[in-house]
Amino acid sequence: MVRFKHRYLLCELVSDDPRCRLSLDDRVLSSLVRDTIARVHGTFGAAACSIGFAVRYLNAYTGIVLLRCRKEFYQLVWSALPFITYLENKGHRYPCFFNTLHVGVCKVETFHKLLTAVTHMPGTIRTCQKFLIQYNRRQLLILLQNCTDEGEREAIQKSVTRSCLLEEEEESGEEAAEAME
Repeated sequence: MVRFKHRYLLCELVSDDPRCRLSLDDRVLSSLVRDTIARVHGTFGAAACSIGFAVRYLNAYTGIVLLRCRKEFYQLVWSALPFITYLENKGHRYPCFFNTLHVGVCKVETFHKLLTAVTHMPGTIRTCQKFLIQYNRRQLLILLQNCTDEGEREAIQKSVTRSCLLEEEEESGEEAAEAME
């Protein structure tokens, strides 16, 4: 039996129009990426990337997208992402681009100077999750540093500590359930 290895690309959909992210759907995004691969790499690229390609995670509020593809052809998917310049859904066309945050295999500082900056590159879904947690923490620190008054800073700190407490309660609840079994 042959095991097919996959790579995961963690991306952020960046758009000035907030309606763009709210109209996201995994099927629309999947067809958009597939069409772009076919346009950029032709029939070979479309056929090579169609096997095993999937949108594994999509957060419409933050614009975070996790794409899965076969290990042999992840570079075709990765190289087609800068050519996505709009999202079309329900008759509306929104200008946007993908910012690649995390990819599997080797470390690279810049893949495409204008649109894509890769900061870290292992290849499993678990490492993508760990990277996303660190990335969100860095973004929160930047947000805290850019606060103009003390009221904003306290509101952000309260929401962060509340989410951390909820996370710890869930983990302790899971551990207690496992111990009881």
